Amino acid sequence: MTAKAPTSLQYCFDSDLRMKPAGESSFEGMITANWSVNGDPNGGYLMAFMAAAMRELSDKKRPVIVTANYLARGETCLSRVIVEPISKGKHLNRLQAKLMQNGVEKTRCWGTFMGENEYADTNCYEKEPPFLPSRENCFPFPALPRYTLFSSMDILLDPSCAGWLKGGGNLAGISEHRGWIKFHDNRPCDHLSLLLMADAFPPPVLAKHGALKWVPTIEYSVSVRSIADTPWIKAVFRSYFVTGGIVEEDGELWDENGKLLVVSRQIAQFRKK
Repeated sequence: MTAKAPTSLQYCFDSDLRMKPAGESSFEGMITANWSVNGDPNGGYLMAFMAAAMRELSDKKRPVIVTANYLARGETCLSRVIVEPISKGKHLNRLQAKLMQNGVEKTRCWGTFMGENEYADTNCYEKEPPFLPSRENCFPFPALPRYTLFSSMDILLDPSCAGWLKGGGNLAGISEHRGWIKFHDNRPCDHLSLLLMADAFPPPVLAKHGALKWVPTIEYSVSVRSIADTPWIKAVFRSYFVTGGIVEEDGELWDENGKLLVVSRQIAQFRKK
C-alpha cells in the first residue's frame, strides 16, 4: 500500500476538508460549493468530511468501512461534525458522527478504522477489473452549471454508456456506467478521496432510463481496500433492480495496475421528475 497523499492545501479537496475543534468531540468547517450536484453538496464529499472528523479521534487512521445515512438535503455552509467513539479494539476502532447544519442533523455516518498497514498483504481476487476503452476514446463528462463536482473531477465515460448525455434517445440497454476518473488538479489518491470518487459518477440508471429521473441517495456505504498506484482510476457502477421506488448501485474502483481500491453500494430513491 502506498503512502497516503499529503494534506497540502495546494489541493482543493484538502482545503475543503479543513476543520477546527469546536468543543469536546466536535469539529467545525465549511462545506464548500466545489463538489456540488445541482447546487447540493455531493454525498461522497459529505462522507469524506465526516470521516476526516472521525479520524481525528481515532488512533487508527485508515477508514476501511464508512456508511452514511442522508437524513435531509445538505447545504454549502459552516457545518459542525459531532463525533462519538463506539468501540476501540486491537484491530478496529468504530465511531459515529453527526453532520449538523443550522442546528439540523443532515447526515449520520459510521466509520470503521484500521491501522495504516495492517493486513496490507492479504489479497485474493475472484473478479477482474472492468475493461475500458482508452481514455482518448472515452466521452468527457461535461462541466455543467451548478454541477461543480464535474469541474473538480475529470470523468471519462465509456461511449457505450454515454448515449444519454448525447441526446437523440441513444440509451444503453443496461443500467451501467464505466469510465475513468481522477482529480482535475491531479491530487494524489488517498482513503478520503476514494470516499468521494466512489460517489462521483452519475447514477447508472441514467444510462438506461435517460436524464429525466431524480435519484437522491438514502444510504451510501464504502469499503476502502487499497490506495491507487496510478493517477487515473477505473470505475464501474451497476444497478440491477428498480422496485417500489428504490434502486441499488454497486460500484468498484480499480487502479490501472489491476489493484482493487473500493467496493461500494448505494441505496437511492428512483423518481420521475
